[in-house]
Amino acid sequence: MPYVNIRFVREKVSKDQKAALIRGVTNLLNDILKKNPATTMVVIDEIDADNFGLGGETASVRAKRRKG
Repeated sequence: MPYVNIRFVREKVSKDQKAALIRGVTNLLNDILKKNPATTMVVIDEIDADNFGLGGETASVRAKRRKG
């Protein structure tokens, strides 16, 4: 059973976009690796921007700086 975990900083991702990600990853595994879609698990984790950091700063601080 393939297990795919997609993680990204919580942002404006719609339910339709999440469904498309799940469908697309499932189809990709089927097309490339011939994995059965019925046994392919895709999990999306949305991480709060204050709980993720890069270069010693939280993602929320970095995002605020980018926006100016």
